[in-house]
Amino acid sequence: MKAIVVGGGIGGLTTALMLRARGIGCELYEQSDTIRELGVGINTLPHAIRELAGLGLLDRLDDVAIRTHELFYLTRHGQQVWHEKRGLDAGHEVPQFSIHRGRLQGVIHQAVIERLGADAIHTGCRLGSFTQDEGGVSAHFFDRAGCHVHTARGDILIGADGIHSKVRETLFPNEGGPCWNGLMLWRGATDWPAFLTGRSMIIAGGLNAKAVIYPIAPGSSPASRLTNWAVLVRIGDGTSPPPRREGWSNLGRREEMMPYVTSFTIPQVDFAGLIGATPEFWEYPCCDRDPLPYWSSGRVTLLGDAAHPMYPVGSNGASQAILDARCLADALARSEHPRQALVAYERQRLPMTADIVASNRRGGPEGVIDAVEQLAPQGFTDVDTILNYEAREAIVRGYAAKAGFAARVVARQ
Repeated sequence: MKAIVVGGGIGGLTTALMLRARGIGCELYEQSDTIRELGVGINTLPHAIRELAGLGLLDRLDDVAIRTHELFYLTRHGQQVWHEKRGLDAGHEVPQFSIHRGRLQGVIHQAVIERLGADAIHTGCRLGSFTQDEGGVSAHFFDRAGCHVHTARGDILIGADGIHSKVRETLFPNEGGPCWNGLMLWRGATDWPAFLTGRSMIIAGGLNAKAVIYPIAPGSSPASRLTNWAVLVRIGDGTSPPPRREGWSNLGRREEMMPYVTSFTIPQVDFAGLIGATPEFWEYPCCDRDPLPYWSSGRVTLLGDAAHPMYPVGSNGASQAILDARCLADALARSEHPRQALVAYERQRLPMTADIVASNRRGGPEGVIDAVEQLAPQGFTDVDTILNYEAREAIVRGYAAKAGFAARVVARQ
């Protein structure tokens, strides 16, 4: 069996490794001229790290990431709503990693080169069209100038080509563009003095105005870390298209963002100072898409953001793409026919990810901050008198179970 993988992001690269581990051949096609390490910080959760550890990548991740120790949820006034341990400290068998998205992609990319060979990765290949028949799939690739550069033939085609997926557009030509909820996300990272344990993560504020801070790599000295920050603010009502195209490489505009920064009080970190020390940062209109009725058509299927783009809530986007890759590779290894495998993969992954997309629209686990802020917009003396521990726990733990990274859920899998 041979798979054609469209897209050289985290999902596509992980799929290539998973297929290789099961003796399934594949070639990967990326539209960019190079596979670039884009983005800033993300968190990769234990259920996904377990899969990467199974591919022998744990030591490499340790070299470029931070093992997340704890997470604080605060109101925008800096009052604590929730605190919990994460990763190994929460009882998981593998860590949660706070990591630069590009460095995570780089680790997986290097492993693909080593195990499949550089010739298995084709860059500068933009998917133009594909056709399928009883014997397989043919995919036709073009360069940026529109010239045909390659035709690939395989048993299946996997669209891991992101929120603007050409594969998805072909399967659902009338879907239209992504959904924008009116939220703009600004993200950056810079060397900064370590705060709290040096492995702590802080999220302050609800869905309409949120600040996020966490370290993603060692810093220039033992007392510093490469520290990721994010500001998420509602700037529209979600009824109009986003002001700029979604992507990881749009440079942010300081004059647009800074007026919102002063609305946050975060006692543990000089948030305004951290942002002021960051020479450049990026912006991303928060978009997703409505869940699809199906992902697979014959010998073609979707994976990662092409299948289930979701709001960046709950540290789940990259993690779910990695889980997709494992599930699809297992289904292909078990099934007698590729079509049977794609049906089994979709049946397992589509309902779960659709639930996560819907939950992220409501704020995901961070919805506990929204709940408290709605009940006590000016702050509180004792959070338990506003929303008791059991109610707060139900929001946070319920999401963890839904997304598959609660410690007891991971242990069962």
